[in-house]
Amino acid sequence: MMTEKYPFEQKSDAGKGPVKRLVVLPFRKSVEISFKSIKARFFRSMITTLSLVLAVSFLSFVYVSNDAANGLLAADDPDLRQSLIQSGYDLAPGADRVDSSPKQRWIAILSLLVCAVGIVNAQLMAVTERFREIGTMKCLGALDRFILRLFMLEAGMQGLAGAAIGALAGGLFALLNAWFMFGAAAWVHLPGVVVTGSVIKAIGVGCVLSLIGVLYPAVLAARMQPVEAMRAEH
Repeated sequence: MMTEKYPFEQKSDAGKGPVKRLVVLPFRKSVEISFKSIKARFFRSMITTLSLVLAVSFLSFVYVSNDAANGLLAADDPDLRQSLIQSGYDLAPGADRVDSSPKQRWIAILSLLVCAVGIVNAQLMAVTERFREIGTMKCLGALDRFILRLFMLEAGMQGLAGAAIGALAGGLFALLNAWFMFGAAAWVHLPGVVVTGSVIKAIGVGCVLSLIGVLYPAVLAARMQPVEAMRAEH
C-alpha cells in the first residue's frame, strides 16, 4: 500500500543529536481527506463538475451517434443508407464509414477547452480559500507531494463522477435520437461493443481533462510556503 511520510526531528535520549522520525500516513487516508474536502465544498464541486458533464456529454453524443450510423451503414441496406443521407450525413458513393464532421469536432474541442478553463479557475479559487488549511498541513510536516496528491485525488474523483454521468447521458440521448430518426433499425444494428468503447473513451477524456485542469493549481498549492499560507487573510 502506498504511504506518505511526514519528516519530524526528535532529540535522542543520549542527546547526541537529532534522530529523524517518520510518521506514516496510509494512502487511503489521503483518499478520505480528499473525499471530505469535496463534501465540505459540495456546491462548488457540483458547479465545476457540471461543466465537465456538459462537455463530456456532447462528446459522447457525437461518438455514439456515429457508432449508430456506422451500424446502419454496415447493414448494407440501400434504404438505410438513403435514410442516413436524408438525415444530414455526408456519405460519398461507396463510403462504408461515418466520421464526425469538422463542425462537430470544432464544437467538441471548444467545449472541452471552455471546460478546462473553468476547472482551472475553480481550482485556483479553491487554493486561495484553503491557504490556512494548506499552511496548517505543511506546519504539521506535510510534504509538497502530499498536498499535490490531495488536489489530484479531488480532481480525479470529480472528473470520474462528472465524466461518467456526462458520457452515459450523452450516449443515452444519442441512442434515443437514433431511434427517433431511424426507428428500431438503429438499435437492431447497433454495435454494442463499439458503443461501450466510445462511452469509456469519453469518460477517459473527461478524467484526463479534469486532471490537466487541476495540475497548475495543485503545483501552486504544493509549492506554497507555510508561513505565507498561514499569514494569508480572507
